[in-house]
Amino acid sequence: MKITEAELGAPCWAELATTDVPAAGSFYGALLGWRAETDPRPEAGGYTMMKLGEDPVAAASPQYQEGQPVAWTMSVAVADADATAKSARDAGGAVLMEPMDIFDQGRFAVLADPTGAVFSVWQAREFYGATRLNETGALCWVELRTPEPAAAQAFYTTVFGWSVNPGDGYTQWGIAGQDFGGMMEMGADFPAGIPPHWALYFGVDDVDATVAQAAELGGAVHVPGTDIPGTGRFAVLTDPQGGAFAVYTPLA
Repeated sequence: MKITEAELGAPCWAELATTDVPAAGSFYGALLGWRAETDPRPEAGGYTMMKLGEDPVAAASPQYQEGQPVAWTMSVAVADADATAKSARDAGGAVLMEPMDIFDQGRFAVLADPTGAVFSVWQAREFYGATRLNETGALCWVELRTPEPAAAQAFYTTVFGWSVNPGDGYTQWGIAGQDFGGMMEMGADFPAGIPPHWALYFGVDDVDATVAQAAELGGAVHVPGTDIPGTGRFAVLTDPQGGAFAVYTPLA
């Protein structure tokens, strides 16, 4: 789906912090059809836009902070990054990176919810985020995995005004009448040592073919192709540098 303006309060961007940006570009280029375009300015620090054709859908960058894990992070579109950072702190979250300008493109901050899941917020100026969402090769769903869903729900509904649609062990998030993500509790079945986090899903035409290709490209399969009854099929993978992500194919 072509996007002409970010929906405030909704995910608008996906960014990978990695140990090897060129390798990430090659992996995701082969797997999801992305084209890597690195900003040549020294002050950009190797920031690399990932595009579907000419449309930006995600980015990859070096790890700018010591101890930063290889990980995908979602950005939520906001009208005021400074006000949102304050709201997050007041609601029991943490500001991991204070709001800062990114050239003339927008204003950015990195936050954590009270359960420890990290995300960022983006106040658009010249750049509003992904111009394609909810299609093959683009971000199509975000999912919070946390051991404390009640605390997380209170936080996100306060900070972003998200709607909540609870189900049987799974909660869906929405904004402006449109669901964009979900939340599940990290119970005893989750592997030990995995912290609370946001999982990012990218659309593919064939989950099983994508899983096989990811393995051939040096990635790892953590959850093989699995059906979600009445919805679609997904898998959870990691790229060769350890960045975890999911792929999803909706029912036809």
